[in-house]
Amino acid sequence: MAHGEAVPEPEAGTGGGRGAFVSLHLRGELRGCIGHLVSSRPLGEVVRDMAVAAARDDPRFPPLRAEELEGLDVEVSVLTTPVPARAEDVEPGRHGLIVRRGGYQGVLLPQVATEQGWDRDTFLAMTCRKAGLPALAWREPRTELLVFEAQVIRDEPS
Repeated sequence: MAHGEAVPEPEAGTGGGRGAFVSLHLRGELRGCIGHLVSSRPLGEVVRDMAVAAARDDPRFPPLRAEELEGLDVEVSVLTTPVPARAEDVEPGRHGLIVRRGGYQGVLLPQVATEQGWDRDTFLAMTCRKAGLPALAWREPRTELLVFEAQVIRDEPS
């Protein structure tokens, strides 16, 4: 796809209901990551839209520039449906984590804990921090924990 071309339509198929995140890395550094935890749309549409959003709409980064495409690593995480969990059930590296309380929510993908070398307590604390909550909010009964798993597909440049 050349610069300025329309984003192609995904192929028809199954996968509705699955959430997906698209993560972009440039020279090993995160350059964008956006996703949906669940979706009623076909998986191909979700992945396409999240790839575009990760490239231009992640509020932590300026929009991706054409000259950054060379050397860009693309990672797609296709998610299982999130389910409630207790802190002791969270397995870093296997589970992604959602922490919710009131209007606050934080999400970290399963691979984040592995990449960072985090144990369970650190993973829980960092997800709370991402939600804008105190690091130990996961210990409070009013904080909701959900876990999911992800099939990770990487397209790394040669």
